[in-house]
Amino acid sequence: MSDLTNERKVQHINIVNDKEHIDRGKNYFDSIRLTHRALPEISIQEVDPSVVYMGKRLSFPLLISSMTGGDHDLVRTINKNCAIAAQKTGVAMGVGSQRVMFKNTQAEKSFDLRSFAPDILLFANLGAVQLNYGFDLLHCKRAIDILDADALYFHLNPLQEAIQPEGDTDFSGLKSKISDIVNDLNVPLIVKEVGAGISDVDAELLIEAGVRYIDVAGTGGTSWSRIENYRNNDGGDLGELFQDWGIPTPVSLGKLAKYHNNITLTASGGVRNGIDMVKSVVLGATLCGIAKPFLKPAMESPDKVIEVIERLKKEFVTAMFLLGMKNIKSLHRNFSLIINWNDII
Repeated sequence: MSDLTNERKVQHINIVNDKEHIDRGKNYFDSIRLTHRALPEISIQEVDPSVVYMGKRLSFPLLISSMTGGDHDLVRTINKNCAIAAQKTGVAMGVGSQRVMFKNTQAEKSFDLRSFAPDILLFANLGAVQLNYGFDLLHCKRAIDILDADALYFHLNPLQEAIQPEGDTDFSGLKSKISDIVNDLNVPLIVKEVGAGISDVDAELLIEAGVRYIDVAGTGGTSWSRIENYRNNDGGDLGELFQDWGIPTPVSLGKLAKYHNNITLTASGGVRNGIDMVKSVVLGATLCGIAKPFLKPAMESPDKVIEVIERLKKEFVTAMFLLGMKNIKSLHRNFSLIINWNDII
């Protein structure tokens, strides 16, 4: 089991790098039009893109989102380089699923990142469905402890598990189990999808369970359905059929806007540039998660990752300037900036 889980992590990396159409490139954010200011009445030097999240200040609202973990040199290199880059640039980072480390203790090394990133927001990560397969509060606390994490991600991935040859597909009764974990953890719990989006129905269930942080992780970017289809050797094409299944990220943000008093949102899934990030913040996100664009740079060096971060920040600041917005507070949930708001909701 441990070898299979570890091997799967490496397979995922290779598929994302080598196969076409894994990144769906749907560009759903392009349908959102923002109000350009020809007379912004500010200097670009006045723009402050920093944001406070869980008590820590980030240079701008970027999360290097969950990618991988396991007992492999490539995996350790990716996570280490991302952590060093996040520390140097003042952004947040989440790791991939830590399930593997409970089957292979050597895999813990790929998640032991706090020494490389002593000051940043670091997020641990487990699959919520594992609560139906023997995982409990102790597993959650161990995942947090190995990272000295600021919060724990629970990812929801019913589509991926349904396509995965060895998938865990019993998602029954998870709301009550998630509620128990929320009440017993000493750090916040963030619930996310992995590329199919969070509906308003699911948001209501999560809020009832006590969850106060949600990452919508909508469709439009990396398709885990298609990734698992490449791994499925039975000759079927179920994963390809469902490769675009789900709720686009901006639509999910729009649907969850009404819950802004109850939850803090992260936007991920098809977020590919600073303009997408600005649109996400306007739609109500406090953080913006990006993963795939960091994968190849993270295989090379921290400096390559930093190059991507700096590009994103420049794009983000430029978009804020062109909207005449000096800070995140003026940008966040400012629906008046959206020309076609009625088309979004």
